[in-house]
Amino acid sequence: MSHLKERKEKNCLNCQAEVQGRYCHICGQENVDTYESAWHLTVHFFQDILHYDGKFLRTIRYLITKPGLLTREYAIGRRASYVNPLRLYIFSSAIFFIIFFAVSDRNETIVTNTYNGKTEAEIAVMDSLEFDQFTRGLNNGKPMTRADFGEYLDSASQYGGITLSSSSYKSREEYDSLLRIGARKHNWLQRQVLYKEIEVNQKYHRDRKQILQRFRQEFLHSFPQMLFLSLPLFALILKLLYLRQKRFYYANHAIFGIHFYVFIFMMILLSIGLNRVFGLLGADVTDWLAFINLILILLYEYKSMRLFYEQGRPKTILKFILLNLVHLVLMMLLMFGFILFSAFKL
Repeated sequence: MSHLKERKEKNCLNCQAEVQGRYCHICGQENVDTYESAWHLTVHFFQDILHYDGKFLRTIRYLITKPGLLTREYAIGRRASYVNPLRLYIFSSAIFFIIFFAVSDRNETIVTNTYNGKTEAEIAVMDSLEFDQFTRGLNNGKPMTRADFGEYLDSASQYGGITLSSSSYKSREEYDSLLRIGARKHNWLQRQVLYKEIEVNQKYHRDRKQILQRFRQEFLHSFPQMLFLSLPLFALILKLLYLRQKRFYYANHAIFGIHFYVFIFMMILLSIGLNRVFGLLGADVTDWLAFINLILILLYEYKSMRLFYEQGRPKTILKFILLNLVHLVLMMLLMFGFILFSAFKL
């Protein structure tokens, strides 16, 4: 509540409803004078910050220490004391992916081919005379045209590009000519895949390392979408597992999934931080941290199911196993779909 003077008029300035008391019963706006001094604005700002921080810290504390409690509190209607689950998910996922991408981009080694000490970008901006002199050094004293140099880049690659079929095609024209004379009989899907193979190999001059590096970047940056799509699927599995529990609606399972995903974000961020600290000390504990992380996440998931769904150990263990098996299969299918999507974005 602000410290501004209450208005004598009893009409809400926001919705014009008749106000009974200090707050409007329709929209919730406080019925106070509209004039605010700089001091009032400052005080109000810090009150809002402290109020939000109080809810946020309370939410995080219960999320970590009491698995399943926040979901149960939300289901029975005690919500004002905690951060809204959707806001919590958006905030935590934003922080998670900012840090995740910052760490992965910092660890990324950029592969840049050089030819006689020159990169492809530097070669591309050479004038005709400079390009002529440069290519003489690559071709035993004979100059090359730009087209000749492009072919040289393809042939000079030590990696051979990517190959999705038993044959490797240098250009789309070569492949189309084989299709026309009947030397290749491919359906529409096979043709699209091979067209993409040719396009990617030409774009990256058949440099497999650069192709795989770019693919990895595309795939990593699709993680937010993949996790976002997996959340409603996770809730659907829970809905099917607890189909006889009529008191639980799909939304209840979705809130359960949100709280569980937020905990996963927090554990991965903690693991990244600890890995950095141990790395500075010269210790490689990545595998151990990943193992401990997995155990803690699975234990948290089980305890959350026990508290929220209130079933005995045998039933909870059985549903816990089924949930994770089905979820693993769905995640693999999602991952395969995003692998294809990332490949076609190259």
